[in-house]
Amino acid sequence: MPLIYARVRILQCGQEVTVGKADMADTATAARQSAIHLLDQVLGEGRLLPECLAAGALDRLDPSERARAQRLALQTLTWLERADRLLKPHLRKAPPLTVRNTLRLGAVELAQGEAGHGVVNAMVQITGAHRRHARLKGLVNAVLRKLATDAPVKWDSLPVPRLPRWLRDPLVQAWGGKAVAAMERAHAAGAPLDLTVKPGGTAPEGEMLPTGSLRLTAPGQVSALPGFELGDWWVQDAAAALPARVLAVRPGEACLDLCAAPGGKTLQLAAAGADVTALDISEARMRRVRANLDRTGLTAHLVVGDALEHRGQYDAILLDAPCSATGTIRRHPDLPHAKDGSEFGALIALQSEMLDHAIDLLGPGGRLVYCTCSLLPDEGEVQVEEALARFPDLTADRAALDLPGVEPGWITKEGGLRLRPDYWPDLGGMDGFYMACLRKAG
Repeated sequence: MPLIYARVRILQCGQEVTVGKADMADTATAARQSAIHLLDQVLGEGRLLPECLAAGALDRLDPSERARAQRLALQTLTWLERADRLLKPHLRKAPPLTVRNTLRLGAVELAQGEAGHGVVNAMVQITGAHRRHARLKGLVNAVLRKLATDAPVKWDSLPVPRLPRWLRDPLVQAWGGKAVAAMERAHAAGAPLDLTVKPGGTAPEGEMLPTGSLRLTAPGQVSALPGFELGDWWVQDAAAALPARVLAVRPGEACLDLCAAPGGKTLQLAAAGADVTALDISEARMRRVRANLDRTGLTAHLVVGDALEHRGQYDAILLDAPCSATGTIRRHPDLPHAKDGSEFGALIALQSEMLDHAIDLLGPGGRLVYCTCSLLPDEGEVQVEEALARFPDLTADRAALDLPGVEPGWITKEGGLRLRPDYWPDLGGMDGFYMACLRKAG
């Protein structure tokens, strides 16, 4: 059945644009069209995918096609360099960004085994429905017809996509070229689904990791998994689950979770029996924390506010500071394409300020876990080194890192724990993270 297009105005990441809306006869093409608009926003406007989704970029789709559009955009961003290598011999000059993204998406789908006829027709129809680029539908047709044969054959022989220079150069300086290449392979492989399970809770079948997280490689719909409705577990990468375990709160301890949303660490602290105060500056994100607490039957005091203005005294504090999030690229491949590193200086200054304030909130003998989901030492190891120099009554508690599954080679010289995506290559990797437990004199 042929596609029927109608001109509509939709909101994409806060900007109104004109697109062709597919008839319900072909929702798959509607998902592809929406994926292309997501790519336009990430690669053309420097927007992160969560920002686009929060602005309603996929609201016009039903849930299944919304998931498909997001998956297609993520796959294309992950394999962007390979797609460009396939396309380059067939393009005399770079077409407009939207057309180029249409070709990229088509190339990735063809390389991964989608039926050539369906992919080519859909991309030609999407281009033909675009007011400014309809004249280029012949180019799209010609290029993708050639790739329908070449892409599946050549794909696996192409190099693993490399990080952009703004990020790769400092990572090579920190960890060496061999380690960064291994991280890039981990990014390309993607991320399995990890769960933190409440003691005695019902959990799906999966692989228990050395650190105690449960890993699922083909989970399907998360909300349909055993134990979800009972609130017996929550989604949390194995690396992200370690800071709360390092803090090791005891029942009744006054505990502060700074920058708490979306709440995985808050749930861990509450499940351990601590008297938890969870703080985040975003009211919308804090609603997610409340929803997670309600589902799991756990309790915490929720505070919406600025961490730097919070007052009180606590036995234990977990500061998951705002950071570059460069440790999460295997699940957020939009990040290296939407950012350029220009925000690093402001983030590092904020981390230092928040760390100092959190130390002031610690009672005598209290302990603080500072952590970031970053691969950059300036956001991890260096922050802790400098904090230890600023506060003579502060020590790094190396014993707190002696946990099941933590390998000695992950412990850093200043007494922190460095995790990287290339660790556990045979188990599916982990997010990049840094954490250290700092103890105040009694």
